Amino acid sequence: MDIGMLGSLAVRVRGVSITPTAPKPRQVLALLALHADQVVTVGTLAEELWGAAPPRSARPTLQTYILQLREHIACALRQGDGDGDEEGQRCAKDVLLTVPGGYLLKSGQGASDLRDFERLAGLGYRAMDAEDYPGAAARLSEALELWTGPALADVHAGVHLETETRRLEEGRLCALDQRIEADLRLGRHRELLAELTVLVSRYPTHESLCGQYMLALHRSGRRGEALNAYQQLRARLVRNLGLEPSAALAKLQRSILMSGPAGVPAPAPTSAAGRLAPIG
Repeated sequence: MDIGMLGSLAVRVRGVSITPTAPKPRQVLALLALHADQVVTVGTLAEELWGAAPPRSARPTLQTYILQLREHIACALRQGDGDGDEEGQRCAKDVLLTVPGGYLLKSGQGASDLRDFERLAGLGYRAMDAEDYPGAAARLSEALELWTGPALADVHAGVHLETETRRLEEGRLCALDQRIEADLRLGRHRELLAELTVLVSRYPTHESLCGQYMLALHRSGRRGEALNAYQQLRARLVRNLGLEPSAALAKLQRSILMSGPAGVPAPAPTSAAGRLAPIG
């Protein structure tokens, strides 16, 4: 089974899609795929579909959705490639199991874009810790290229999927932050400006991205714009959240202010948590 969720939901068995078009069976498959090879309880699935007050018909309706998914799986097992392989000998109930308390979707040895993302991002983080910035930039770029849009973009999200998609987005932002830091340490500040311009517009109160943008601008000889980026962030934080920028970001702003107009090399932000090194 191949599972894709870093964008649209795409689940294939033996090369054939088993992703339903109906919204609620699609929702059920998305939650099962997110927790592939783990039990998802009936209560969790019901809460995802109907919230805190599921109807009396919730359990038989959920069973109907499971039967529909198994029909898709059975069709894929009949039609798919790989005659004679182990997966080809299975039936739908061997792929989507009923277990005490819930259901379990078996992924087998198939691909998973989420699993690949987590593996590559982990390699990138370890490379950053080892100060291997070219390796970190390469691995984190590979990880981020697996994303084709927001996670599960075409699936209606209930309470559980909403939480999971927020978690996945936070993981993507963390990898992006670290990849930009690696690129800054490699002196790619000018190449980063277009990307960072878009990112600070998309995430207008994200301090770490703003700090990276300020560094890239300053290193490109655009000191005034770097200081303006700080003032814009500060205004948003005060207006929307009643907060001042972090001490680390304020220290970076003072460093740029005192450094003079010339763009000079400077240390990059030190972590996705937003600790920012001064210019010096």
